[in-house]
Amino acid sequence: MIFYRTRSREDAEDICQEVLLTAFRNIKKLRQPERFESWLFRIAVNRVKDYHRRQKFRSLFSVLHDSDSEDNTEPPAERSTDTMDAIVRKEFWQNVQTMLGRLSKMEREVFILRFLDDLGIKEIADILKKSESTIKTHLYRALGKFKNDAAFRAFLKEARP
Repeated sequence: MIFYRTRSREDAEDICQEVLLTAFRNIKKLRQPERFESWLFRIAVNRVKDYHRRQKFRSLFSVLHDSDSEDNTEPPAERSTDTMDAIVRKEFWQNVQTMLGRLSKMEREVFILRFLDDLGIKEIADILKKSESTIKTHLYRALGKFKNDAAFRAFLKEARP
């Protein structure tokens, strides 16, 4: 979940470490042990939000260019080994990001938690501290937008074998 939202292995590992430390420090505050998973997920979601806030702040004041951050230490032959797979994966995630960008913030969060993080309605409600009916409403709206989106339908036709 964290990697999907950060798109950086190193940042995801750092955030995971922060999540586990936070959970360890605050485990005594957990009143309902049966909700441990959603509690831990909530911590992770909050840490990812913090990460994005920091990234936005840094981007406002950063003079570094994206090209400066590319890692070119691999030999050219190794970099091109899985070029086609990388291109297909990149295109897929760009399409997903475009489609998710058409959703409201809450619809997007519910959609990601449901379909990319594979959580149930109750778990999502616990994580977002909303009622199950609110979660269902946002999920229904998100699915409706996907279903009615011509680009999404075209994308699905392309993805079929």
